[in-house]
Amino acid sequence: MKSKALKELCFPNKCGIYGIPASAEDFDETKIRYLRITDISEDGKLLDSDKKSVSDSQIEKYLLEEGDIVFARTGNSTGKSYFHEIKNGELAFAGFLIKFSLDPEKVNPKYLRYYTITKHYKQWVENFSLGSTRGNLNANSFGNCPIPIPSRKQQDFLVKVLSDLDAKIEVNNKINQELEEIAKTIYDYWFVQFDFPDANGKPYKASGGKMVYNEALKREIPEGWEVRSVSGFADCNKWNITKESRYDKINYLDTSSLTENVIDSFQKLDFDRDKIPSRAQRIVSKNDILYSTVRPNQLHYGIIKRPIENLIASTGFAQIRSNDSKITNDFIFQILSQDYVSARLQQIAVGSVSAYPSISHNDIMELKIALPLNDELINKATSIFCQYNDKVALNLEENQKLAELRDWLLPMLMNGQVTVGEAKEELGMVAEENAKYVEV
Repeated sequence: MKSKALKELCFPNKCGIYGIPASAEDFDETKIRYLRITDISEDGKLLDSDKKSVSDSQIEKYLLEEGDIVFARTGNSTGKSYFHEIKNGELAFAGFLIKFSLDPEKVNPKYLRYYTITKHYKQWVENFSLGSTRGNLNANSFGNCPIPIPSRKQQDFLVKVLSDLDAKIEVNNKINQELEEIAKTIYDYWFVQFDFPDANGKPYKASGGKMVYNEALKREIPEGWEVRSVSGFADCNKWNITKESRYDKINYLDTSSLTENVIDSFQKLDFDRDKIPSRAQRIVSKNDILYSTVRPNQLHYGIIKRPIENLIASTGFAQIRSNDSKITNDFIFQILSQDYVSARLQQIAVGSVSAYPSISHNDIMELKIALPLNDELINKATSIFCQYNDKVALNLEENQKLAELRDWLLPMLMNGQVTVGEAKEELGMVAEENAKYVEV
């Protein structure tokens, strides 16, 4: 297959443009959104966890257009890319990014988006970064990056197949966000605002239910409720690897691989061959909760439940598991998902003496929670949370399979090794219902 330099695929005078050298501002919908390296996930998706805006008298020069692609030029994220689509809104790209405006007459622009997540591209970036403590690639280097160019028909076919797979993943993510938001709202309404259904089915507090002042929480709680610490119904960090532990191959999750409570990727470890990271200590069960103690609620923050089986997690996570038959992991997950809990832990993190914001597992275990003495309300809420978490877990499992299929198909679609019929057959192997999302 022939290759062309990236600069040969761009519009004249729109190749290798450095971003705007301006400071980020608090996000304002009336201003232009700022695209920084930290706003891009490892697989090139736009993140919404910490949006910022930007102002500048020459802002128009730095606005992305449909089909533009930008690359991170420095740091550990060197080579990370983002392909812009109008549906993502108006964006101005930052100074540590380099833009290339692709000519659709020369290449299917979205083909570049998929090429930049291949092992072939990542190896090219790694080769350029050798010998440097921090990766660094300039506009000229990126411009000379060799891009394999299959026929236009094959490019279009590749983009069609993989875009439809990504669309299904996006649908699942949106469903999960909605389910998690509903469950979070129910917990807040019942266990924070105390407007759970009373004996008559009406909101307890709003309908005049009796409240009593609690000294530990410095607020009123419903009569007949108590205050408990998380440590009273959960264990934390008791499942570390021991000398007797033995694995052949296993997935390793570090805090850097978690974005917006979603796992970007795993590092697959072969105990007979690989050097095992010193932080790879937590033996995770399928139903455990992991909460990032490093930079909680910032870029790589997170609380995740039911990650996957056969997993070791970094010591940068607090690993939490219920030890109370009444307060299940599904219920604990909702406790730790609440905004007031996040705000409290973030407050502790900012005041920590470490080099970067962090919390300890004890900070989580010492959180005080108001709970009813009567099990009926907890059981009712847990039933709802469990149903939602089951659906979320299924969607995440499907997304993992779809992403694996995408990554498996990508090099073969580039080389023309997969036909339309073969692509449909592979999709059917993942799940029969997925075929309707990939109409090739």
